[in-house]
Amino acid sequence: MITDPELLKSLMQQGSLMPKEEMLEVPRKKGALFIGIPKETSFQEKRVALVPEAVGLLVANGHRVRIEAKAGEGANFTDNEYSEAGAEICLDRQEIYKCDIICKVAPPSEDEVNMMSGNQTFISALQLATQPKEILQKLIEKKITAIAWDYIRDEEGVFSIVRTMGEIAGTTSILIAGELLSSFSNGKGIMLGGIAGVQPTEVVVIGAGTVGEFATRAASGLGASVKVFDSSLTRLRRLQNDIGSRVFTSIIQPKVLAKAIRRADIVIGALRSNVGKTPCVVSEEMIQSMKTGSVVIDLSIDQGGCFETSRVTNHIDPVFTKHGVIHYCVPNIASRVSRTASFALSNIFSPLILEMGEKGGVVDLVRMHSGFRNGVYIYKGILTNEILGKVFDLKYKDINLLLPGM
Repeated sequence: MITDPELLKSLMQQGSLMPKEEMLEVPRKKGALFIGIPKETSFQEKRVALVPEAVGLLVANGHRVRIEAKAGEGANFTDNEYSEAGAEICLDRQEIYKCDIICKVAPPSEDEVNMMSGNQTFISALQLATQPKEILQKLIEKKITAIAWDYIRDEEGVFSIVRTMGEIAGTTSILIAGELLSSFSNGKGIMLGGIAGVQPTEVVVIGAGTVGEFATRAASGLGASVKVFDSSLTRLRRLQNDIGSRVFTSIIQPKVLAKAIRRADIVIGALRSNVGKTPCVVSEEMIQSMKTGSVVIDLSIDQGGCFETSRVTNHIDPVFTKHGVIHYCVPNIASRVSRTASFALSNIFSPLILEMGEKGGVVDLVRMHSGFRNGVYIYKGILTNEILGKVFDLKYKDINLLLPGM
């Protein structure tokens, strides 16, 4: 017992004897998730799977987010922004791959798979054309549940992330073309679009999917004269309806296409193939007939390209000239606008992760969300993608047979 009045007074002033509130640990809710965001290591990949705003939303909902230091640097997000949003900044890359859910933009490398502890969920792009068999086998061995974001459908059945990246690629391609036409890019020195008394720029878009639609929107909005070619009359009709104005459209017929390309200032290749390589619809002879200083942008280059003269380039050295025509053939065009693309990815990832937490975890979301289930290509170490199974001669099972209550 303290009897010295001066000591007693001093202790009371310091607060040592004042009553204190009891500090209790705040329990995490049942569906709390542990999410890891690694830094992208793929060549010239500058996007990040989640932006700080999305991280803040997840943390506010009781989830834990761990992000590798400088993961957002390529999209101009600082570690401080992520830290303020509630993320744990991690200097050791291996710690990221101990998280229960790993969100990434590009497919995993062999080193990244080796760092995984096993029995985790991995969300990234799949890219069937470049997926090595060895990496698939390692994911299977580690009993990973692997989900391809490029195969996830929304409630309307649309491949939402693929469409969003297509919107970015289509719009950005026209902005790039406009710059390449300028005199200081060794172009023709003309403005993309048109002004009173001057003939408008002529743009040919090959492909009437999402990429072609947004390239057409951007070019038309700038005042260019646009012609769209596609092998499907349905897609051409849908494009006209979606744009809300009449543009020149045609089925791909070599003579009609050759005539349009000969007059064009810009040609955008936006054809896609569901399986295999993109059909090559523009011959070298057609390119030779184009005006000197014209621009060709091949957005199909990641599937082989739709121009006979195309070859893969990169963001550092993006163009080459052949037959007097400037060629731009960069596969990952979305990384050119990495901040915008990261927000677009995050807008789709974050609601899915929140729903995953509300449903109680990955398994329940896979079972209850058919669009999300469509993206699963390995489920707890079992291959569920028929195409991968046939291409690599691996055993696969229908995912609907593996889920409880299906």
